[in-house]
Amino acid sequence: MDPKTEPDLLYFEDLKVGASWVSDWREVSGDDVADFAQLTGDHDPLHTDQGSNSPFGKPVAHGLLGLSILAGMSTTHPRVATLALVSLADWEFKSPVFFGDQVHVATEVESIEPHGRRACRVVWFRKLINQDNRVVQQGRFISLVSGKNRVKRLSANEEDSTQRGSLPPR
Repeated sequence: MDPKTEPDLLYFEDLKVGASWVSDWREVSGDDVADFAQLTGDHDPLHTDQGSNSPFGKPVAHGLLGLSILAGMSTTHPRVATLALVSLADWEFKSPVFFGDQVHVATEVESIEPHGRRACRVVWFRKLINQDNRVVQQGRFISLVSGKNRVKRLSANEEDSTQRGSLPPR
């Protein structure tokens, strides 16, 4: 990660408690649901055309598909120097996501705590919201976010090892 080539990438020093972002919209299609079922092996009738017999009256997307879409959409709103996702907390599946629903993600920084010398543990409160402004899922993602000093140190190590003709340490 070179900060010069990724100017919109945020580090923990750039984050503040209460800061928030909203992603673009995305449609959850029947093809998305079929692909997710194929990938995971979850072919429950709730997620197929036979889902019309479900308690919702029509097929619904997998809850974990909604969570996965939220996770993916969250990688660009905001773009953060994430080192690892370490936990999910208090996750709620509040309402179903139907085929054809439009969703977006609202993210807010809840807390930032140091984690070692060059990273922080960030708690993000995230909501998946549908076209009717209904929160369909919500909860907390806890991730480790790099600091700018960690990136500078890694870049320096890579330059040193390149000059010596070896690979950087992992």
